[in-house]
Amino acid sequence: MAQFSIRPARPEDCGTILELIRGIAEYEKMSDEVVATEETIRHAMFDEHVTRCLLAELDGKVIGYALYFYNYSTFIGTKGLYLEDLFLYPEYRKAGYGKRLIRELFKIAAAENCGRMEWCCLNWNTPSQEFYKSLGAKPMDEWTTWRLTKEDLARLAAE
Repeated sequence: MAQFSIRPARPEDCGTILELIRGIAEYEKMSDEVVATEETIRHAMFDEHVTRCLLAELDGKVIGYALYFYNYSTFIGTKGLYLEDLFLYPEYRKAGYGKRLIRELFKIAAAENCGRMEWCCLNWNTPSQEFYKSLGAKPMDEWTTWRLTKEDLARLAAE
């Protein structure tokens, strides 16, 4: 029987994490947007500690990941857990591994006394939407995500 496990990422995993990021970017049809490097990942996770990552392994082979960070809600007055990426390689989907991985995040959020957990999902990604609905999550249709790029920020800061 295959041995499934989940563990926190270590600095030596940054190359693997980059490959997983490329995998989710390909799935989301955004491969051309990946500019992250092993070094930027290592710096964010292990120097600045702005993000965290769990790796899902099957018989010692990494098959997916969950990348997350903490945010804060002024309305509820406590931190929340924001899921940036949840990804399994296609051949490992629909086998319960994704559910086990996200449940590990539920445990972390509960242990950290988070008031909520949030994430974004592309509008066309109905398989993921159905998965999230099966967990009891609800879309926040009344909100729109807004973004400024690094270049936008530099331009606005210089004004």
